[in-house]
Order: sequence, then C-alpha cells, then structure tokens
Amino acid sequence: MTQTQNRFFDEIARLMNDAAGVASGVRREFDTLVRTQFERLLRELDLVQREEFEAVKEMARLAREENEALQARVAALEAKLGATGAPPAGLPPGPPQPPPDGPPSPTTP
Repeated sequence: MTQTQNRFFDEIARLMNDAAGVASGVRREFDTLVRTQFERLLRELDLVQREEFEAVKEMARLAREENEALQARVAALEAKLGATGAPPAGLPPGPPQPPPDGPPSPTTP
C-alpha cells in the first residue's frame, strides 16, 4: 500500500513541477508581449531617445558659446569703429543722417 501512495505523491510532485514550468513560461511570454507593445507605442509616439537628446543638447551648448564669442567680437569691432569714426573700408556709407535741428515740421494752413 505504501507503493501506491508514493506513486500518487510522485505524480502530484511531477504535476506541480510541470505547472510551475508552465507558469514560468507564461510569465516570460507576458513580459515579452508587454515589452514589445510598449516599444511599439514609444515608436508611434515618436519620442526622442536619451542619446539623441544629449547630442542635441551638446550641439545647442556649443552654438550658444559660439554665438556669445561672435557677439563679443562684433562688440569689439563696433567699439573700434566708433573710436575711429570712419566707416570700414569696402562698406558703403550708412543711411543719410537728418540735419541737427531735426526733421522739418509740417505746416498747417
């Protein structure tokens, strides 16, 4: 009689082991499905990846630094031009200046 009980428990143990394996497989399938759907959703939303964002951020920083350097250079050139009072060589003179007493006032009848 002990042999039938051992056999019964062996079958129950094998069944439980198989059920645990199936549950593990179902979990892996579910994880894969969720990950695939999530990645598809992110692609459809057209979100930017972190690496791309960091690269554009660095490009913007470099452009800002270059812009500041060019602004300083233009300011220095304008200051130099203002000290000499003459237009730079090769450039046409600026627009005509109004007379010192201001523009003529319209006459009223």
